[in-house]
Amino acid sequence: MGLQNHLSYTYPSNSYALVYGVEAVVPLEQQIPSLRIAIQEGLTQEENAHLRLEELEALDEKRLEAQQRLECYQARLSRAFNKKVRSRSFQVGDLVLAVRRPIITTHRTGNKFTSKWDGPYVVKEVYTNGAYKLIAEDGLRIGLSMEVPEKILCIKKKKK
Repeated sequence: MGLQNHLSYTYPSNSYALVYGVEAVVPLEQQIPSLRIAIQEGLTQEENAHLRLEELEALDEKRLEAQQRLECYQARLSRAFNKKVRSRSFQVGDLVLAVRRPIITTHRTGNKFTSKWDGPYVVKEVYTNGAYKLIAEDGLRIGLSMEVPEKILCIKKKKK
């Protein structure tokens, strides 16, 4: 047995009802009338139009409730994920490795023993949005700008 480490939630309305405003009618219900079909066919045209307008007004509320449930679910996932995330920050002069970026992502270059890191690089600039300008350790070739600190691995901190 595998370890089940995710929670599943059920919602009272399905996606079809949220998009079209009514529950889906199975073709079999047209041949063998259900209570829902019998009620709809017993109404006059004005009553049916009035009922349809009420359903459309209630649809906005259903969509809003579904959106709120989705936002709550995403917030729970985000909190659970962020519990294990460690923030990283680097200063100018730190020696770091950067994740290797494949030129063509559809074709794998190398094998499983190929290094996943490029470098070493030296942090040349630290930008306010969390991005870093990296240059090669020898200073001859231009490095790259990394916007995601999770894709940078610190080798050696600069001594103060």
